Amino acid sequence: MSNDKDDKALNKGDHVEWNTPQGKTTGKVERKLTSETQIKGHEVKASPDNPEYLVKSDKSGAEAAHKPESLEKVSD
Repeated sequence: MSNDKDDKALNKGDHVEWNTPQGKTTGKVERKLTSETQIKGHEVKASPDNPEYLVKSDKSGAEAAHKPESLEKVSD
């Protein structure tokens, strides 16, 4: 699999996984963030040139912003 930036384009509803201190976890992409925003009091410095993705954890239901390079698309 290629690591080109274009390969990291994710869409709402995509199932993804990422690493946490407790191991890998999974969730669904809620939306692409392209401007600075606040999530649970945390400032997310997203921009059109440096987008992040709002992801909802399958396990906890918590939402968090992740950089595209930290997310891996998985099949449902």
